[in-house]
Amino acid sequence: MALLGGLPAVAVSTAILWWIGDYSDKVRWTFTLLIGGFWIGCALALRERVASPLRTLANLLEAMREGDYSIRAHNPQNEDALGEVMQQVNAIGSTLRAQRLGALEATTLLRKVMEEIDVAVFTFDNLQRLKLVNRAGERLLGQPSERILDLDAATLGLSDILNGSETTVNRVFPGGAGRWGISRTAFREEGLPLRLLVLTDVTRALREEELRAWQRMVRVLGHELNNSLTPIKSIAGSLGQLLRREPLPEDWRSDTTRGLDIISTRSDSLGRFIGAYARLAKLPAPQKAPVRLAPLLGHIAGLETRMAVVLHPGPDVAVDADSDQLEQLLINLIRNAVEAGGPVEVGWISRNGRVEVSVVDGGPGVANPANLFVPFFTTKPGGSGIGLVLSRQIAEAHEGTLTLVNRQPGPGCEARLVLPVLKTSEVPAGEAVN
Repeated sequence: MALLGGLPAVAVSTAILWWIGDYSDKVRWTFTLLIGGFWIGCALALRERVASPLRTLANLLEAMREGDYSIRAHNPQNEDALGEVMQQVNAIGSTLRAQRLGALEATTLLRKVMEEIDVAVFTFDNLQRLKLVNRAGERLLGQPSERILDLDAATLGLSDILNGSETTVNRVFPGGAGRWGISRTAFREEGLPLRLLVLTDVTRALREEELRAWQRMVRVLGHELNNSLTPIKSIAGSLGQLLRREPLPEDWRSDTTRGLDIISTRSDSLGRFIGAYARLAKLPAPQKAPVRLAPLLGHIAGLETRMAVVLHPGPDVAVDADSDQLEQLLINLIRNAVEAGGPVEVGWISRNGRVEVSVVDGGPGVANPANLFVPFFTTKPGGSGIGLVLSRQIAEAHEGTLTLVNRQPGPGCEARLVLPVLKTSEVPAGEAVN
């Protein structure tokens, strides 16, 4: 292309020298050689000026393709387009080098964390062959990674865990035994499907939580038992001293009767406490069936005789619930609202596949909301402290939630029960509410 660019000028000059102008042969040959040499030299220089930057650019791009981002074009000029291209390629190389360095550092950190954490991590391919394991996994299986890599999950004793759906399992491994939390995740690497299996030893955490639960229960039981047994012991001792007197005082019969009444009252209170604890600990699994919410709430609101309960009708929806347990839950909420102070309002709305039932009172609010769902905590004289705890257990057994918050702005509290809604096609026509 460079030669063709200069060809017209060379052809005209040669024609003038040889056919138009009257020159000697010496002049003709001298200028012909000068014109031809200058023409070929300029063409070669132009070709080199274009081809050399392109070869440099090709070398830069090939180095980047091979992962070498350290090569740069030397002093690229910005006077022409190729110089600007070189500058941009140098900038791309610097960016890719910084990104690769960051990726290498992040990968190194991730590998270090994976090696040091006390959680067994396994990676399996689509044929369930082990492709990656950390140190905790090696300790759990009792073998180094060199011996267990590329073995299938069945050989390693992990097939049922990898293919199961349990989130916790009791299992004995060569490197340890106990209760294990299971996490399974699918991902891809270089387009190939892989499965990540994570095993976490939760035995210690469960034991510590169990110990704290036992300690809390023993404190509560000890407190209640002491509150009942201390006066019983004191009165029994006083009655024993009274009956051992000779002669008996004239009012011994009335004192004995009054002491026995106190013992009976404290015994009944202790019996009610033990019964409340038994109900809390033995809540049966719900026997679910479609229950229409509107008739159920209307029925429960009508049971309250101490105060009129204002019912704000909502959509005609049904829930999959144990009607007896759900009724007990709603009775507890309405009873608490009435005892807090009126007016009491009950309403419900449906959105995003769930129904929200709200029970609102006009009382003074709750001074310490953090203890509302603590077993046996109560602010009512003679209260058992299990009503809200039992209600929340019922809500969670129905895959729902129960919250109690102070109204903003006040006064009063709002109890909010959220339950999944049954689709219309799942509710039999004319379904009765027990």
